Amino acid sequence: MSTRHILLGLLAGGPSHGYDLKRRHDERFPQARPLAYGQVYTTLQRLVRDGLAEIDGTGSDGGPERTLYRSTDEGAKELAAWTAEITPPAPFVTNEIFAKVVCAILASADPAEYLSTQRAAHMARMRELTAVKTAPGADLATVLSADYALNHLDADLRWMTTTAARLTTLTAEVDGA
Repeated sequence: MSTRHILLGLLAGGPSHGYDLKRRHDERFPQARPLAYGQVYTTLQRLVRDGLAEIDGTGSDGGPERTLYRSTDEGAKELAAWTAEITPPAPFVTNEIFAKVVCAILASADPAEYLSTQRAAHMARMRELTAVKTAPGADLATVLSADYALNHLDADLRWMTTTAARLTTLTAEVDGA
């Protein structure tokens, strides 16, 4: 996910301080990794440097001095181009789970045991996400974010089931190569 574009999207609603942008990011993208303050301010500095945002003033409101940022016309154009851009499907399927299965075979370990343990970890995460999305008061952004993750985990589980059923053939291919 592009922090640069996410911040431009958050600035599209009007000028904001870095602290508010971080808070709004964490609210709007509840299942994403929270942004670090340093990442927010570094990205804002780059946006200003690149002419995509500008400082709209500073103030303290009785607390520490805060800089107010706003998107420029160029920033709005950049955001519009990014949101219209189709995200291409991954050109190469590089999957850490698959890599570990192959390496387990190469190391004469038990790939079926690894898949079973990985399956249990996926199931536990799915239970956590289901609890998050069904919690009283869960907002739509949280539900949709959890659904996205749940669907990816479900696809992983189906792949693990298929792979477990084909381990004998895969082992023969890996050992024979």
